[in-house]
Amino acid sequence: MRTEHPSIAHVRNELERRGATGEIRVFGAPVRTAADAAAALGCEIGAIVNSLIFDADGAPRLILTSGAHRVDTTKVASRLAVERLAKASPEFVRQHTGQVIGGVAPVGHLEAIPTYIDPWLSRHESIWAAAGHPDAVFSTTYEELQKLTDATTLDVD
Repeated sequence: MRTEHPSIAHVRNELERRGATGEIRVFGAPVRTAADAAAALGCEIGAIVNSLIFDADGAPRLILTSGAHRVDTTKVASRLAVERLAKASPEFVRQHTGQVIGGVAPVGHLEAIPTYIDPWLSRHESIWAAAGHPDAVFSTTYEELQKLTDATTLDVD
């Protein structure tokens, strides 16, 4: 029996603690893009949750967006009332979440991070988000994910 990666185990425990109802799936190889995850799961790319950490004037912000969307950082910076919203470096992501880019889960971070959710995700009955490692995802619903993360709805485009 293979031992579960510590990052996946940490996210699993956090999801259970928060009352999540979905399942975690671990793939044999990393699924680093939304397209890879959708292909592996047999679902639409829009049902994949991208957990994106941004540097907002030096502070982390987590945006949970549909794999079919891109975040318009200029518009989102204005909506969040920050001067600058930039893609975070791998070091910044790890420093604030304890997780690596490509596997950032919506929960289980080293610190509380203000979180925003793309309403486009609500178009799908079931959605999939990273589970703390590039080769693991978990299923959930839009409503449950919003509750698990205490996310604020935010149009990202």
